[in-house]
Amino acid sequence: MLDRLSSKLEAIFKKLKGRGVLSETDIDAALKEVRLALLEADVHFKVVKDFLTAIRQKTTGQEVRESLTPGQQIVKIVWEELRRLMGEDHSDGKPLALSPNPPTVVMLVGLQGSGKTTTAAKLAYRFKQEGRRITLAAADPRRPAAVEQLVTLGRQIGVETQTLPANDAVGVCREAVARAKDRYDDLVILDTAGRLHIDEDLMAELKTTKAEVTPHEILLVADAMTGQDAVQMAERFHRDIGLTGIILTKLDGDTRGGAVLSVRAVTGIPIKFIGVGEKPEALEPFHPDRMASRILGMGDVLSLIERAEDVFSKDQAEAAARQWQTTGFSFEDFRDQIRSVRKMGSVENLIGMLPGAGRLMQGVSNPELPERELTRTEAIINSMTVKERRQPGVIDGSRRKRIAGGSGTTVQDVNRLLKQFLQIKKVMKTMSRSQGRSGLANLLRSL
Repeated sequence: MLDRLSSKLEAIFKKLKGRGVLSETDIDAALKEVRLALLEADVHFKVVKDFLTAIRQKTTGQEVRESLTPGQQIVKIVWEELRRLMGEDHSDGKPLALSPNPPTVVMLVGLQGSGKTTTAAKLAYRFKQEGRRITLAAADPRRPAAVEQLVTLGRQIGVETQTLPANDAVGVCREAVARAKDRYDDLVILDTAGRLHIDEDLMAELKTTKAEVTPHEILLVADAMTGQDAVQMAERFHRDIGLTGIILTKLDGDTRGGAVLSVRAVTGIPIKFIGVGEKPEALEPFHPDRMASRILGMGDVLSLIERAEDVFSKDQAEAAARQWQTTGFSFEDFRDQIRSVRKMGSVENLIGMLPGAGRLMQGVSNPELPERELTRTEAIINSMTVKERRQPGVIDGSRRKRIAGGSGTTVQDVNRLLKQFLQIKKVMKTMSRSQGRSGLANLLRSL
């Protein structure tokens, strides 16, 4: 996520951090590099200009000149300006406030290919996890298979999808809202029609839909990888129908960052969610302060903790700890933990939330390597018999050869995993002796 921009900014500020005194020439040279980095990241040129003007005004003050750590002071100023650029966060982790008179109507708009239908399902999944009753409305009859896609996604997450009357987008939305009222649903999510490009027919249909159902939220779903095109599209949609927020998708694949840094400053519309993967749970509330930290290589530990808490509950962790103390830690337990970690998202994305992750990954030629390593580890464990998973000591030379053949790996890979597993078991024993069950539970939740 924004890897290219993050690594460039880290390199720029690394030069400043070690200096005891910074001259205006040093600051000018650094800001020139920042300007080039932002423009290469496809950030709007007016946003770059205002951003650097604000930083220059603050960095030439007495506070920075007399600071014992002027380089760190500049990084702090840049962080504050990045946060300001992307907007203040007043959501307390809940970007959408549900109406006191349900159902809350959320209307998703956007062009084809932005991930609008998938985002509708992700949004529904998020609120369903909170115990809410939701109706999805497939109001995009023009795109081939759009209705079928939403119905399938809705079925996967256990949410009903309104599809009738066919070929009438406005009618589908109207019926969905009426049905949600009858069922006392908390939320209605309207997946409206898109186009390959903005045209008058599309806007007319959206205006009619808005007038018919009076949505509480109108959210633009935009592809972050399109950079300035996403910003221009947001301006047009906002001018014609009025937006209350933006959802940026495919941010996990965007190494530049132009859209996330420009859209709020140019349009004034807050980013409410970001899409960070294909799975239903891969939709996160947008926190400007956390994003600013990630861009500057400081990580995003709070988001990492929140993801871990979604996957590992305290009760589950303590139950697993009790089991390990009784029966020992087995390869089956190890496999369960791998699967739980993968539920939190891609390994590359999780690593990106750690402070200094940019430097950590610089020596990795293939950023997908950690994900592949987990896949290989799970394949090796799956190739073991139940007895071998529970009693690794029985795995001799012939068994290792069979396991390697069954998992498509080498005997060396199997040997390496067995050695790593023994090291993990030693850590478990140490935690058990020194801290008891609570120590094991805490370790589990931190994996």
